[in-house]
Amino acid sequence: MATIHKTIQKDENYLLTLKALRSRNFSRNLPFLLLSDKLPEGQVYREYADGHIEIQEVFTVGARFQHKVLRVLPAPEADKVRNAYGLL
Repeated sequence: MATIHKTIQKDENYLLTLKALRSRNFSRNLPFLLLSDKLPEGQVYREYADGHIEIQEVFTVGARFQHKVLRVLPAPEADKVRNAYGLL
């Protein structure tokens, strides 16, 4: 039982940290990067303070990271992504 409690506490701490980082990014007018194993390699979700989420391809050009917007998620799909991460 103690192991289950530690796991739950660890998950809660992770979620609190994730939400704090997200809030900090939004307050600085920066997007929040969400990595997902449900997307193909090299693709990420980027959530913006205005609520929209994009799927972007991230790649390097020389020593710099570049990104390309592949798709903007419709609001219901964006909410599903947020829900999957516990951000709703």
